[in-house]
Amino acid sequence: MVQIEKIAYGGWQNCTRISNEQVELIVTTDVGPRIIHYGFNEQHNELFVDEGTLGITGGDTWHVYGGHRLWTAPEDPIFTYRPDNMRLAIKIEENGLTATQPVDPVSGIQKSMRITLQDENSRVFIEHLVKNHSDEELFIAPWAITMMATGGTAILPLPKRGSHPQNLLATSSLALWPYTDMSDERWLWGHEYILLRQDINAASSQKVGLNCPDGWAAYANKQHVFIKLFTHDTEVLYPDMNCNVEVFTNQDMLELESLAPFFSLPPGVSAMHMENWFLFDGIQPIAGEEQVRDMILPLVNSIR
Repeated sequence: MVQIEKIAYGGWQNCTRISNEQVELIVTTDVGPRIIHYGFNEQHNELFVDEGTLGITGGDTWHVYGGHRLWTAPEDPIFTYRPDNMRLAIKIEENGLTATQPVDPVSGIQKSMRITLQDENSRVFIEHLVKNHSDEELFIAPWAITMMATGGTAILPLPKRGSHPQNLLATSSLALWPYTDMSDERWLWGHEYILLRQDINAASSQKVGLNCPDGWAAYANKQHVFIKLFTHDTEVLYPDMNCNVEVFTNQDMLELESLAPFFSLPPGVSAMHMENWFLFDGIQPIAGEEQVRDMILPLVNSIR
């Protein structure tokens, strides 16, 4: 049975806790929309939290805060980094809530998340909604970013592999950023999977994106694995050279990101992007593709 209650968290006095017998989520309502905590009951937070920005409200500065947030692509230093510092409108619903921010005065965008926890397991449904309140048509994509705690390893599945000379044509590509260093030791460029390890001592940021037909990504940390499912469509254009999944890391955290395709949004029209979350325990550290095939892939297959 799902319980919903008001709690204080990290200096914010008006957060909402959504829980069942296995897991809990904490949603900020003084800023956001943000999921600031997700984890097994009475265990550590799977998400990164920026201690220096906890409890802050108001103002025109964008703050990291941590947790899970909703952005819009393509990334732009002004349009994307709009502060989410204002009190939300909260609608309590069966097994969850919808959190809606005020309309941003610069972008004309209003963001909301509908968050629903399943009764008896760790599954969370998150609908990310972006509505255009401006006077102009916008060409944007909802972008769901989950900031994970330090010390783990992200896993991205590559598109289906083939062989030569049976498969002569290119079937996929990787998006690289100017700061992507493929020789960095945090990467494992495997045959079926890309792995990226979070390192608190790292001196540089790393990022990669790809179009992932399998529609999942994972993060293994402290004998737990977090898995998110998302959609894939071959008939649409995604941001960043057609990426529907991206992973970013620096010394503070790792971001596991999924993207919706681009939408042309006339004034008054909304776009939605769905993620499903799952959390599993008893998972040994992931060091290579063999562990992914043996431990992570069976979990993914059990929830799809």
